[in-house]
Amino acid sequence: MGFQSIYQQAAARKGGEAALQALMPRVATADELAAQGDDRYLAEITRCIFKAGFVWRVIDNKWPGFEAAFEGFVPLYWQQVPPDVLEALAQDERIVRNMQKIRTVPDNARMIVEVAQTHGSFGAFLAQWPSSDQVGLLQFLKREGARLGGNSAQYFLRFVGWDGFILSGDVIAGLRREERLDASPGSKKALVQAQAAFNDWHQETGLPYSHLSRILSFTVD
Repeated sequence: MGFQSIYQQAAARKGGEAALQALMPRVATADELAAQGDDRYLAEITRCIFKAGFVWRVIDNKWPGFEAAFEGFVPLYWQQVPPDVLEALAQDERIVRNMQKIRTVPDNARMIVEVAQTHGSFGAFLAQWPSSDQVGLLQFLKREGARLGGNSAQYFLRFVGWDGFILSGDVIAGLRREERLDASPGSKKALVQAQAAFNDWHQETGLPYSHLSRILSFTVD
C-alpha cells in the first residue's frame, strides 16, 4: 500500500488537507541548522533529557530558570565545569534538582565541543547528516552523549528542526499496521525497520521525514 492512502486517511481525520498541513512540524534548512549556536543545541538536549519521564509543561514553565542556572549553556564552559558547580545546581530551586540529569550537561557539552572541532559547529555536523541515515545519527548521539538513548535524541532532533521520524506509540502502531515493523520498540532492529519504511515513503512522496512521521501518527486511534 502506498503512502497516499495513509495521507488521505490522516487528512480525513484532521478536517482536510489544509488542516493537516497546518499541523506539520517545522523543518529547518541546512543553513538554519548550521547557523544555530552550539549553546542552543546543548540547551535543547538538556531540555529533552529533563522532559524524559517527567511532565513536559513543568520543564517548559521552569525553563527560564534553567537558562539562568546553567548560564546560557555555553559548551566550552560546561565541558570542564568544576564538580562543586554541579553540586550547587542540585540544590538550585530554579531547576528540577535531578543530579543524574544535571551530570549529563558536561558530558553532552564535551560531545558538542568535540564535534565542533572537526565540523566547525555542532549545527554544521547535523546539517550534513542525511535523514536517510537517522539510525546512524541516533547511534552516534547515544554512544557519544549522555542519556540520549530512547526517544530523547529523536525529540531533540525534531525540536531543533532536523528532519527525522519519532517512534512514538502512534507511529509504532502505524508501522505495525502497515506491516513495516515487527521488532521490539526501542531496539536497533525497530529503528532500522522504521528507517526503511520512511526512506521508501520519502522516495515515493518527496515529503519530509518529520511530516511522514506525524501524518502516520494521525491515522492511529
